Amino acid sequence: MSLAREGRTALVVGGTQGIGKEIVRDLAAQGSQVILTGRTPASAAAAVEEIGMGVTGLALDLSEPETIAEALSSVGTIDDLVIAAIERDMNTLDHYDVRAAVRLVTLKLVGYTEVVHTLRSRLSDRASIVLFGGLALERPYPGSTTVSTVNGGVVGIVHSLATELAPVRVNAVHPGIIGDSPYWDSKDNSHIVNRTPLGRLVTMAEIVDSVEFLLDNTGVNGVNLAMDGGWLLK
Repeated sequence: MSLAREGRTALVVGGTQGIGKEIVRDLAAQGSQVILTGRTPASAAAAVEEIGMGVTGLALDLSEPETIAEALSSVGTIDDLVIAAIERDMNTLDHYDVRAAVRLVTLKLVGYTEVVHTLRSRLSDRASIVLFGGLALERPYPGSTTVSTVNGGVVGIVHSLATELAPVRVNAVHPGIIGDSPYWDSKDNSHIVNRTPLGRLVTMAEIVDSVEFLLDNTGVNGVNLAMDGGWLLK
């Protein structure tokens, strides 16, 4: 086991499932002291127990941004901040759910920004931030209006915060379909594979690697990285 991150502290917001949990595992395995967040105390505690490796957890709901400062009050200096929390939404114009739309916009745009605002004074001089968007901003589909909009908003947040927080680096990962993720691995994704030059879908491990790259490469700043195996090319 490599301890390349020994002495670093990471906060992974949305670290109880999917890609977020894999990022927590990877950073902890490399020696980081990792704090994860879940929407509820129970989900955070369950993930901490499953992962081990000294990981700690706390409850944080990005859709309630006025509660974020208090939720993060116990957090000290942070070197690596990853905001991976997402919420899936199918909200068509024919059946438009205003409450669901407001929740997602609040979670992704206001919640993400409020986390950074809250922790600004606690970011170390070597800190790096990675946010999560998605490629619905480039490849919309029926029902993706809110998802496409907020993921486009993440692009704007990255550009704005990279300027305002300088020299702290701010980047984002925008995954396409992740073939081996719990959400996608049981679905027929052949039509996407056929349009992907790589000839397969990206994996969770590759997304984790991309997050590490953005955290570690000190020359990368203000970048919105598409992780799609070339899907956008076809």
